[in-house]
Amino acid sequence: MDNIITSNNPSVVRPPEVTLVPNNSLLTETPEEGRQLAVKMARLIIKMTQPDEEKRNQLREVYGNDAMMLIAVGHVVALEFATVAAANNYWRK
Repeated sequence: MDNIITSNNPSVVRPPEVTLVPNNSLLTETPEEGRQLAVKMARLIIKMTQPDEEKRNQLREVYGNDAMMLIAVGHVVALEFATVAAANNYWRK
């Protein structure tokens, strides 16, 4: 329980605040912009999960050479894109 921030334990480092939905909106003009937003959102969740930039850089070498991990990254982006597409009514006019 020493990782809980209290007035008695102020030395615990808080992760930086991360805005998970840029501009607080999923709306985009085009599917391409939606895909880019999905990639950004996927990257932001990684940043929130592992706030230490040095550790993220170290891990990049691991997942960058592992086909299954890269496929998993693609899956996360696809899920984010599905959410963005639905929010945009699949860009139907």
